[in-house]
Amino acid sequence: MKKIIFLLLAILIVIAGILVFNTLSLTSRQVEPESLEKLDIPDSVFQNLSRAVQYRTISFSEDAIPDSTAFHGFHQFLADTFPLIHENLSLEKINEYSLLYKWEGSDASKKPIILMSHQDVVPVDQPTLKNWEAGPFEGKITDTHIIGRGTLDDKSSLIALMESVEKLLSESFTPSRTIYLAFGHDEEVGGKNGAGKIAAYLKGKGVNAAMTLDEGGFLSESMVEGIDKPVARVNLAEKGFASFRLIVETNGGHSSRPPKENTIGMLAQAIVDLENNQLPYKLVEPINYQFEYMGAELPFMEKLTFANPWLFKNSILEDLNAHTTTAPTIIGGGVKNNVIPTVAEATMNFRILPGETIETVKQHIQNSISDKIRVETVGFLTNPSPVSKIDSEAYKTLEKTIRSMFPNAVVVPGLVGGGTDARYFYDISDDVYRFYPLRITPESFTRFHGIDEKISKDNYKEIIEFTYHLIREFN
Repeated sequence: MKKIIFLLLAILIVIAGILVFNTLSLTSRQVEPESLEKLDIPDSVFQNLSRAVQYRTISFSEDAIPDSTAFHGFHQFLADTFPLIHENLSLEKINEYSLLYKWEGSDASKKPIILMSHQDVVPVDQPTLKNWEAGPFEGKITDTHIIGRGTLDDKSSLIALMESVEKLLSESFTPSRTIYLAFGHDEEVGGKNGAGKIAAYLKGKGVNAAMTLDEGGFLSESMVEGIDKPVARVNLAEKGFASFRLIVETNGGHSSRPPKENTIGMLAQAIVDLENNQLPYKLVEPINYQFEYMGAELPFMEKLTFANPWLFKNSILEDLNAHTTTAPTIIGGGVKNNVIPTVAEATMNFRILPGETIETVKQHIQNSISDKIRVETVGFLTNPSPVSKIDSEAYKTLEKTIRSMFPNAVVVPGLVGGGTDARYFYDISDDVYRFYPLRITPESFTRFHGIDEKISKDNYKEIIEFTYHLIREFN
């Protein structure tokens, strides 16, 4: 008996030793910041963003025709507001509404970089208008904020890029490498006619960029428990996107004599089965980088869990939403309260983890529900993107610029659950990253696609200064 106790004690000591050793070995991955020149940005930039918001460049659906008056008006606004850009950069209109600016570099041997944003915004639910501080397309400027649809997603980064390039041109700056500014017009509905066409155009021209940078990463505050500093999330990849329609067809009947297999009941059971049988959480690249970079900045006990994923990974993966998510989003069926419908259907949306595909998700659905239910893909579909590198020169330059602009920030590579236009640029770019320094808190995060979207004046100036320094650092 004593031998067993001693053996168990020895095992516990070894495990404890491994836990502590791994924890002490997990040291900070943060690079040293460099000093950057403080940029003097005039308050007139607020008016420019305000005016940009006033153009209702709304994407309603994949099939809807863009509002030519809104988009062409926005294009003319850009030409009027940023004359140096339109004098010195070439401009191609792709598929009529998307914009591609080219700033020719002085050294043809250097690979170009592509800086992205998108022109379009999501609609505003009319019943929510009363909950806005100001009209969503008024572009109201208060003492502290600019209010309006697009101030967070994504006209703030678009206009900030234009402001920074205009300023650099006013200083007679010439880039050594060519810089493309790529502004799609339909990101909010998948981007295939905007960014997708821009990427195809550049591929046809033989462009091979060192880096593409898009939205999709933030400077988050008070959103990571245990870290009291801002966390700069540089997302290396994004989940895939797929929706499937579940269709139940029966003979229907009268509600007074319901059959054993009721149309709506079968559909409801399928939804429950899928929600109760979700795809597993997995530690895949780039989730593993979050363990390393984020874990190193945590207090000892929290750090211990991140440093030992072999023992504690499940709870962390759940917090990081590191699986293919399942969400019923649309349901329909029935025409009268005493008639069992012959057809009922529901749409299930999945955000697909790297390592899985649209086909494996479809197989999972078919394995989880009754074989009497038909499963069809619907709408926009895309597999998970590839994962970009964290040891490339481009990443190091981006990382250094973030740390130099925000010395107290923790830079963490990661995975974005939503979709961006960046997915189209892997074929023409060595690496694709998602980050602009939008400051996001638990409160402001709900404003994305939501009510009372607005950006602080201070943060907007930070985005301009960041893009200015990033362009200089790459050149």
